[in-house]
Amino acid sequence: MAKHMRLDVINKIVDVGVIPLFYHDDLETGIEVIKACSKAGTKVIEFTNRGEKAYPVFSELVKAFNEMDPSVILGVGSIIDAPTAALFMASGANFIVGPSFNVEVAKLCNRRKMLYVPGCATATEISTAEEYGAEICKVFPGATIGGPGFIKAAMAPCPWHRLMPTGGVDATEESISSWIKAGAVAVGMGSKLITAQALKEKNYDSIAAKAAQCIDWVKKARIK
Repeated sequence: MAKHMRLDVINKIVDVGVIPLFYHDDLETGIEVIKACSKAGTKVIEFTNRGEKAYPVFSELVKAFNEMDPSVILGVGSIIDAPTAALFMASGANFIVGPSFNVEVAKLCNRRKMLYVPGCATATEISTAEEYGAEICKVFPGATIGGPGFIKAAMAPCPWHRLMPTGGVDATEESISSWIKAGAVAVGMGSKLITAQALKEKNYDSIAAKAAQCIDWVKKARIK
């Protein structure tokens, strides 16, 4: 069962502006990555459902951080159907992210007052997702559907959108600033933040430092 309600998760995402996302089949590695992200201030973290060990590892991560650091808000990504969403919700997911929009997942999350962040690639998809209760839509894949220009154009007639690009956000001031200044409420960052090299070298301090730097770039970009 979720420990953090939808409004709390939304407010934290909006406040911090950076959501790290990753998958790893080793529990101890997952713990160290999340500890690094939490240390940096990125408290909302997406563990992606991309490997055969995703469910058991995620379940153990939830148990670990409920005791170790309750301020961490763990959610699950790459969810495309309601049965899978329900499985992870039962194991303690605090939010659900998908690469696409699914009506049944939206209904399920709304019943439980859980945040659902669906992937959207057109203005129609964004509006449809919002009609079904999506407070934040993931612009995905961000780099190939127009980049920051897409967000700026989509928000021109609909300034109430809350859009979060994933895929195409680099861990550089130029990249993050361009997305935030275009109107993104936050950015989702995977391998550009939690790099394969850092994982291989177990250099978790570098992940924490980079995450903290990305948060600073978001704050700087928000200053008008």
